[in-house]
Amino acid sequence: MEAASKPRDARVDAAIAHWAPRFVANGVPLTDFQEVTAAIERWEDWCSAWSRRASVHEGLGNEALAGGHPLSGAEHLTRAAVCYHFAKFVFVHDIEQMRAAHEKAVACRLAALPHLDPPGERVEIPYEGKLLYGILRKPDGASRAPLVIMCMGLDSAKEEMDAYESIFLARGMATLSFDGPGQGEAEYELRIRGDYEVAVKSVVDWVKTRSDIDFDRIGLWGVSLGGYYAPRAAAFEKRVKACIALSGPYDWASLWPQMNPLTREAFRVRAKCASAEAAHDYGRGLTLKGVASNITCPLFIVAGKLDRIVPWQDGERLARAVRGPVEFLLIHDGNHVANNRAYRYRTQSADWMAQQLAAAR
Repeated sequence: MEAASKPRDARVDAAIAHWAPRFVANGVPLTDFQEVTAAIERWEDWCSAWSRRASVHEGLGNEALAGGHPLSGAEHLTRAAVCYHFAKFVFVHDIEQMRAAHEKAVACRLAALPHLDPPGERVEIPYEGKLLYGILRKPDGASRAPLVIMCMGLDSAKEEMDAYESIFLARGMATLSFDGPGQGEAEYELRIRGDYEVAVKSVVDWVKTRSDIDFDRIGLWGVSLGGYYAPRAAAFEKRVKACIALSGPYDWASLWPQMNPLTREAFRVRAKCASAEAAHDYGRGLTLKGVASNITCPLFIVAGKLDRIVPWQDGERLARAVRGPVEFLLIHDGNHVANNRAYRYRTQSADWMAQQLAAAR
């Protein structure tokens, strides 16, 4: 008689249930997702399994570059970077293994940058005596393009942003994806901060030093927790002309009881808190209460009615609170960030931003 097989780790099931559409929408091949996740039974094996699959794409990228096919090489390496990123994205219980995968994600995207169409540039942004790292890409043929500054979420990083960058670049806007405090390359030294306008101010100050960007046409974009960070920053940083918020929370601490354990633990680690209770308390500083009414620039809000992470009502609440022009797009069959229905908002929001910034295309 065969022994009964152990049930799969609930954390693995949670990762698949919460994030499957995001993986695919942001560049992981569907078959890769199906094959890799089907073979994972313990959460402890998540990072290594995804790193092995990422190495396949990394190898293809290096072969293409060596063979004189730079565009193909960049595509493979970008895909590798996304897979390495998803190996580490909430794998905070093993920082050493997580950081090794993260370093591979950064290295693969960096190797791809000069060969992308249009190419990218790794940039360093001074911030409170330290540096924030970003990727700047500019549309072909633009001498002083408008710019979309892209704010990451709790578990996203600039290496995940290629699919989002492309829609703005195609419409004549430059993009600057950056890792802020508690995010990506900054997560090891700098803790999450609710007053994200401080980080955005440093980024906008840095943009002013660039002669190849139109400083008078800057937009903000944020995804998930970045969908809180971007409007929060827009409330204070008046040099921003327009803002897009994708499935951002209105008040982070109020969501704590229903968060999945992986998200709660990732927040605790990146907020540098010793306990879940301390993290919950620290999260009270991530709020738009008393702040949203200061938002006067045009704002485009996206929410999914099936979102199990951030209730769609948070987007509606933000829309009611702001004082500037607002467009609220509720996607009735959309999940978190409506990654399962990306075609319902990605191009539409990019068209909106192009109109706000008077982009050339």
